[in-house]
Amino acid sequence: MSELTRIPAPDGVAPAAAYAHVVLGTGRFVAVSGQLALDEDGKLVGAGDPAAQARQVFENLRRCLAAAGATFDDVVKLTFFVTDMAHMPAVRAARDAHIPPDRLPAASAVQVAALVRPEFLMEIEAYAVVGE
Repeated sequence: MSELTRIPAPDGVAPAAAYAHVVLGTGRFVAVSGQLALDEDGKLVGAGDPAAQARQVFENLRRCLAAAGATFDDVVKLTFFVTDMAHMPAVRAARDAHIPPDRLPAASAVQVAALVRPEFLMEIEAYAVVGE
């Protein structure tokens, strides 16, 4: 695991409530493509259910990180793409099940008009730094 430094409130910037403004570390960079609520067979999990979709997305992120020798402890940035900002509480709950509040990464949330298929409510990508 990389030694990461989280800066939730840089000088002159309002403190972050649910993320860190800055995360830095040294090591090997890992980029995980946006994950969707698909099971291992490519079937949608949680049609119309943002909480179920968020749980599946975070499970997919966990598996992708593991394939690179990383964990959620190594994540420095998450980007949330949601079709409705009303889904963010479900996204945060799924995130909080994997990442403790004192280790939150930098994050961005973007509401989009659509994802690759209309049944998807969210897509989440991750960047991580793994120690050498």
